[in-house]
Amino acid sequence: MLSRHFLRSKVLQAVYASKIDNINVIVTEKNFKHTIQRLNDLGTLQLSALVHFAEIAGVMMDEAEHKFLATEADRNPNRRFQQNIFIQRLADNYDVRRHAEESKINFNSVEFDEAFRQAYVELAKLPEYAQYLKTEQTFDIDQQFALNAFKFLMNFESFNSIIFPQSLYWEDDFYQIAQYNYMMLKALDDTLDEATVVPLVHDTRFDKDMEAYNFAHQLLLVTMRCYGEVEAMIRKHLKGWEFERVATMDVLLLNMAVAELTEFPSIPERVTVDECIELSKEFSTDRSKLFINGILDKFIIELRSSGRIRKSGRGLLDPNMLNEDFNPNM
Repeated sequence: MLSRHFLRSKVLQAVYASKIDNINVIVTEKNFKHTIQRLNDLGTLQLSALVHFAEIAGVMMDEAEHKFLATEADRNPNRRFQQNIFIQRLADNYDVRRHAEESKINFNSVEFDEAFRQAYVELAKLPEYAQYLKTEQTFDIDQQFALNAFKFLMNFESFNSIIFPQSLYWEDDFYQIAQYNYMMLKALDDTLDEATVVPLVHDTRFDKDMEAYNFAHQLLLVTMRCYGEVEAMIRKHLKGWEFERVATMDVLLLNMAVAELTEFPSIPERVTVDECIELSKEFSTDRSKLFINGILDKFIIELRSSGRIRKSGRGLLDPNMLNEDFNPNM
């Protein structure tokens, strides 16, 4: 399941694109849905890559066996990685195969072939690989090595250089999705078989995934609806500072924060503020976190006094808000 922090970042990117390219709400909503679907494609590609990695290792061993001047090691290869129990069960899993087919995963290109071959050559040089070949073959040992191989491949530059250009945000999202897949694979156990549910990054079969997506979808729509109002609020609270000098991303972040404060009664104020500040560190300027933290204090006081913040649970209101006018030059 995608974290709410990650989904907030996708909402922010969608709103930014709508403002920069002057895209209407309907198209922005459609693009957002497509972006989440593409994250599933990326996650499926990563899982399929692990399976293909082991297959390529087998192909290279076959080729080495038939070399004219084959060595003893070439003629008697240790096929432990190719026959990795965990990877074989993953390859046979119905969910993994179906998702790969639906995403049209295809590694049949010269670039991919070369990248996988280079990756296996480098993997085979590691002392951990030699040690793995000597160990007893069990599900747990093979799973741990498969996780190490997955991590190795996800960080292999030649592989990444082919993946990143395939979608606008994949370079930004790649390692977040890889971390999700790593933890998901780690959670699988010896009961893994063809029928085991192997979840997508965003899986509509699960209520929690749908709740998280619905949160982000609603946040997107409310954020776009109240953009003009938030601009007016920012202007009112600026002191010795012109609105035009405020970073565009900061305006969008404040807009998203106001949407969340006023439309999501179960989310604590401090969570909204903290998330907004964290996103500013990722997407805006070095000074943004101070600016956003200070001006959001003013926004919360204003929104409370007008009755627009109505939190429904204990401890959701933050008492530590300032009252004086905010000066961004402080």
